Amino acid sequence: MVALRGPLGSGKTTFVRAVVRALHGSDEAVSSPTFVFRQRYDGTPPVEHVDLYRIEDPVGEPAELGLEDAFAADRIVLVEWPERGGDWLPSERIEVEIDGVGDGPRRVRVRRPR
Repeated sequence: MVALRGPLGSGKTTFVRAVVRALHGSDEAVSSPTFVFRQRYDGTPPVEHVDLYRIEDPVGEPAELGLEDAFAADRIVLVEWPERGGDWLPSERIEVEIDGVGDGPRRVRVRRPR
């Protein structure tokens, strides 16, 4: 799982596009799942794109929406707005933090919490 952190407009979905393009050869199908919460991009490996921006209840809502199905061992899971997932998200993950918005430069930090 990769947790993508950053303000609106920082490039989280653009980051997902780049990952899907690198793994599957095309990013044509990639769009922000803000209103559907989850997009799956088939390929090898499958990529799950989860957006928790609209989650209000991190305890009940992810389960009600069936989002736990995205976290199978055979796929890469990219989660936007992971801070809204509370304790529901796996602790074993990579965190990518993007600073900057719009057309300006970005600073990207990658870390693996212990």
